[in-house]
Order: sequence, then structure tokens, then C-alpha cells
Amino acid sequence: MKPFNIKTQLSFSMMDRKRKLKSKIMVFFLMLAAVLAAIPFVFITSYVFYKGLSSINLDFFTQLPAAPGQLGGGIGNALLGSLIMVFMASVFAVPWGILGGAYLSEYSSTKLAKYLSFSVDLLTSVPSIVVGIFVYVILVTTMGKFSGLAGAMSLFIIMIPIVIRTTEEILKLVPFHIREAGLGLGLPRWKVILLIVIPGVKSSLISGVMLAIARAAGETAPLLFTSLANQYWSSNILEPMASVPVQVYNFAISGFEDLERQAWAGSLVLVFFVVTINLITRFLLNLNKLGRKK
Repeated sequence: MKPFNIKTQLSFSMMDRKRKLKSKIMVFFLMLAAVLAAIPFVFITSYVFYKGLSSINLDFFTQLPAAPGQLGGGIGNALLGSLIMVFMASVFAVPWGILGGAYLSEYSSTKLAKYLSFSVDLLTSVPSIVVGIFVYVILVTTMGKFSGLAGAMSLFIIMIPIVIRTTEEILKLVPFHIREAGLGLGLPRWKVILLIVIPGVKSSLISGVMLAIARAAGETAPLLFTSLANQYWSSNILEPMASVPVQVYNFAISGFEDLERQAWAGSLVLVFFVVTINLITRFLLNLNKLGRKK
């Protein structure tokens, strides 16, 4: 073995400095890429806030839209319609999605799970406007009219792959020894999944569900083909129903200055809703991580 002389030490020292310099350069470019990725969000949010804040008041949330050319009015009927359709879509998509995700996670080696996983990936990548056209052909043409039920159906199709995929990924993080403990007590596997595995990660599952709700609440294209719009208060799911994204679209193309300002205000409401949902999701995920550490 050669002696560790001064020349060798200098060589190692230079290599170490070069390695640290390369590391710092790469970290700088990674930080720069992260900042550049955040710039569009900051710019869009700031501009929507600037354009829409002046039209935000109590009447905006409680009143019907004003006639074109008249000042005032609001999007109260659209808020109610979005709430009803998203709630209906969630009632069906959440339990179905959680059970489907649990199957893909716990029985991933079966042929059926592989086919379902491939189908979920395809469904996730289907453009939302195609979903709207599909529901239009299946439901709207059958009923002979646009309806809140058709809108909820299109939102359900958009939500279901998101809930399935997030549930699958979350359940895969559960340590296998927890399942072994349940099986060791003599419980059948389906009871271990439903009574031990899923309740143990309910906070993370709720966060996945909320992300799906945020995605559905901001969709416009499928609702144009299904629920269309309604300028009056409507809670009848068999009739055309207003929604915030479609209301924003109609206001934006109206050509009237006051309605365009309200379109910005509606956009601000949507952005605020999505950001709030994401913050709550991160809070729940952090809460779940803290629970695991304890």
C-alpha cells in the first residue's frame, strides 16, 4: 500500500472541491427550475386577484346574474349548482374510488388488477371535453335536455380515476406488518383491508378525495355539454343547472364590461377554492406524518 503523501492529499482535496462546486451548481439550477415553475402560478394568481377583487362583495355570492348591460348581480345560483353537482359526483366517486384503489393496491398481482390499472391510466388521460361529449350522447340525448344529473355524471367520471389512483398509492405506503398483524388475529383479508388498513390512513385518503373535488369543481368543458347553464335558482337535478366555471365562461365572452369584471371575480373564487383545498390537503398529509412518527 502506497504512503499517503502530501501530493495525494492535495489531489483528494482538489477532487473534493470540484465535487462540492459541481454540487452547488446543480443545486442552483434545480432551485432556478423550481422558481421558474412557480412563476406562472404566481403571475396568474396575482393577475386574477388584481382583476377580480373589486367585484367581490356579499351580493356577488348571494344574487342572481344581472341582465347584460346592467350593473350588479352575482353568481349565487352558480355556486349552488356547483355545490350540488360536485356533491352528487363525490357521493358516488369517493366510495367506489376508495374500494377500487384498495383492490389495485392489495390484489395488484391479479390479471384483473393489471387490466383495471391500465384502464384507470387511460381514463385519467381522457380529455374532459371528451367526457362531456360522452355523457351528452349517453344521458342528455336520452333525457332530451341538459340537466344537473348529467353534469354530476361527467364530474363523477373525471373524479373516479383520481380517487382510485391516490388511494392505491397511499395504501401502498402502509407497512406490510400491519396487514400481517391483522391476518395473525384470524381476520379474513377483506376485513383487514376495510377495518385496519383503510382507517389507518384516512387522513391521507381524505386529502386525495379533496384533490379530486378541487379538480371537478374547476371543470368547464364537460359541463357545457351536460348541465349547460341556468340564469335562475335551480336545485332540480333534472333541469339545466348553473355552475361557476360555465358562468365565468359566459360572462367572459359577453362583451359587457361589468360581466367581464364578474368573470374575473368568479375566477378568483375558483382559484381561492383550489388553493384552499390544496393547503388543507397538505395540512392533513403533515398531520398523518406526525401521527406516524409518534
